[in-house]
Amino acid sequence: METFSRAGFTFDVADAGTADNGTVVLLHGFPQTSQSWTGVSERLNQRGYRTIAPDQRGYSPRARPRRRVEYRIGELVSDIESLIIQSDARQVHLVGHDWGAQVAWMLTATRPDLVATLTTVSVPHPAAFLKSMLHSDQLRRSWYMAAFQPPRLPELLIARKPEFFDRMLASTGMDDQMIADTHRQIIDSGALTGGLNWYRALPFGRPGALARRITVPTTHVWGAGDTALARRGAELAGDYVDADFRLRILEHANHWIPEQNAAELTEIILDRIEN
Repeated sequence: METFSRAGFTFDVADAGTADNGTVVLLHGFPQTSQSWTGVSERLNQRGYRTIAPDQRGYSPRARPRRRVEYRIGELVSDIESLIIQSDARQVHLVGHDWGAQVAWMLTATRPDLVATLTTVSVPHPAAFLKSMLHSDQLRRSWYMAAFQPPRLPELLIARKPEFFDRMLASTGMDDQMIADTHRQIIDSGALTGGLNWYRALPFGRPGALARRITVPTTHVWGAGDTALARRGAELAGDYVDADFRLRILEHANHWIPEQNAAELTEIILDRIEN
């Protein structure tokens, strides 16, 4: 499949490989696209898996609603639910990084029948993330969530002072090529506002839904050099999984594990799927 549709929007999809051993859905985060999964996808394809990586709401050019309420988590989850159903895969192995991990947690909690295994990268279960704010420096690390809330202002600042945004990305561990890709894929393509609207829609979420538990085998992956996510959230993630749970901490990794640690992450995904 090259695209899928939902609620009047059309989403671009990178679909590769054959499903001899199953189908893996890969969900990107901010500020990235499906291309962040290229290294992982190629390795999974070589091992007999079909990979489906969508450009999610706000990132696909034909799926960029204007109102921030249209980016609430329920809509983001329903997008991927529709993708899985339209893919003709009875069940998928679901993998998400950053915001994609948040979507993956919530979709697995609400539609476990669609998910055979779950692998989340960087962002822990939403309830674990909230709890970590009380038991670590997570609240301080999450300053950017508040900075992204004003309409238009972040986009204006990034357009006028791109060097500041570049420094912020570099401080998280992005290399020069990844920063250049962010400009090309997100800023220059017009996807920045859509990506920021995921944060701006946070006030429209339902807090009670965040505590839903996971009932499928799950692995959570966290990099010890992650400047955005504290270790405590990763340590708490398993408290919300009523199935086999594994925590994999990569001591040498930062936040950008799918691109910078693609080989190691692929093996972790395969270990979850096959064992």
